[in-house]
Amino acid sequence: MCTVLLIGSNTALLEGLAQTLASAGHRPVLTPGLGGAAEAARSDQPLLVVVDRRLAASDGADLARIPLAPGGSVVLYRADEEERPSTSLPTAVQRMTLADLALPLERHRLIALVERVEGRATATGRGRADTPPRMPRVR
Repeated sequence: MCTVLLIGSNTALLEGLAQTLASAGHRPVLTPGLGGAAEAARSDQPLLVVVDRRLAASDGADLARIPLAPGGSVVLYRADEEERPSTSLPTAVQRMTLADLALPLERHRLIALVERVEGRATATGRGRADTPPRMPRVR
């Protein structure tokens, strides 16, 4: 189970995503903008930040201030299927972005990305492990 921070102004979409993530065993945290996102992430650092692409394009510096859990990533989304991704993202945002999704159409892909990032963070030791690794017996 990991924390996923959902940032955007489309409340209905984000609540639907939150329900989907919660049913998969994850802990979603919703915030309407990047300004309050850093504060929301301080108490429980998210492994994944899912942010509206328009917010990331306009407030890339605020996005970079959000503390991520070790091994964490950023996923951008656009809520309008007709909206095409543009290259107008700041370079720093492009570098930290794992994926760019059209939601809710690619909801299944978001769940797969959450599980992939969580597995990668645990396997590389960059995530929180619930149990210590098994040590070999010495005879």
